[in-house]
Amino acid sequence: MKLIRRTALALTVAALASPLAMAQSAPKLKVGLMLPYTGTFAALGVAIENGFKLYVSEQGGKLGGREIEYFKVDDESAPPKATDNVNKLIKRDNVDVLIGSVHSGVAMAMAKAAKESGTLLIVPNGGADAITGPMCATNIFRSSFSNSQPGYAMGEVVAKKGHKTAVTITWKYAAGDESVGGFKEAFEKGGGKVVKELAVPFPNVEFQALLTEIAALKPDAVYTFFAGGGAVKFVKDYDAAGLKKTIPLYGAGFLTDGTLEAQGASAKGLLTALHYGDELNVPKDKSFRLAYANTFKMQPDVYAVQGYDAAQMLGIGLNAVKGDVSKKADIAAALQKAKIDSPRGVFTLSKAHNPVQDFYLRQVDGNSNKVVGIASKALADPGRGCKM
Repeated sequence: MKLIRRTALALTVAALASPLAMAQSAPKLKVGLMLPYTGTFAALGVAIENGFKLYVSEQGGKLGGREIEYFKVDDESAPPKATDNVNKLIKRDNVDVLIGSVHSGVAMAMAKAAKESGTLLIVPNGGADAITGPMCATNIFRSSFSNSQPGYAMGEVVAKKGHKTAVTITWKYAAGDESVGGFKEAFEKGGGKVVKELAVPFPNVEFQALLTEIAALKPDAVYTFFAGGGAVKFVKDYDAAGLKKTIPLYGAGFLTDGTLEAQGASAKGLLTALHYGDELNVPKDKSFRLAYANTFKMQPDVYAVQGYDAAQMLGIGLNAVKGDVSKKADIAAALQKAKIDSPRGVFTLSKAHNPVQDFYLRQVDGNSNKVVGIASKALADPGRGCKM
């Protein structure tokens, strides 16, 4: 009788201890969000966070069986502060995963810190080519694009339209330089010639002198890379200078993404290239847009999509390792095999962990970037310098 009682007691203790042991074996996953919450790119940072959290909420608040605990740092789109900011998350908060950022210079500092510490990093915007080039690593992924990709796609379009000369204008920083580089490579491969590359320091928005120079050069087309508040100012200034009527303006899609309401009539008819657009005939996009609008009372943009897919990629990786974030190689293997069902359409990851994706040709119609064609199909970044 005593033996039966002891056995029953042991089983009861084991039953009580088992959930406790399970809880102890699956602590909350610490996710560090390092995004801009102030300044030119503030709206972009908020959209990325919203998209990320929307996907997590759709999974019941867990990824890989682990609840999420968030730690946030405003990176202010300031590369000089980036190393200190990312180390707050890695060393002070001991995060398991880094999500960030928008500014390419900040994202580069995050990639360097992630590579040195082995922390899992998913970049939901910053397109610095080097992140999936020379700095590529098993633990570093991107859910967005490399800077040269949308430029390259638009370079193909502008060349096919028969334009022979072009001027480029952007901020003088990595994202601008690489976007222009992609455009120039494709445009000149298609028979065109970039006759002048113009730039202003980031985040300067005084464009008048350069617009005067464009008017004097009289190119067949202008290609530009700006985003956020800078994109609003540039489009309005370009129109006010009378250039829109005489020299077609083309851009990477960030020019008109999340900016159309502020740009108003000045943006009407503009053509841009990006991996996302309004009114895509993609079932996943329809459900995503409805859920985002219901949750946040606003329409999503490409930044929200990139945040959503960063969470989706993290979930795919963690599910493959049952939540064990230390298994970086297994996470990478799972993601490289995956077909990611995104609102932008299904995409895969290159060996360097950069999306291989369609780039759409979009035209501004009211407050929409309506997809009017494919600018470049399944475009892959070459991952130059990646030795992974």
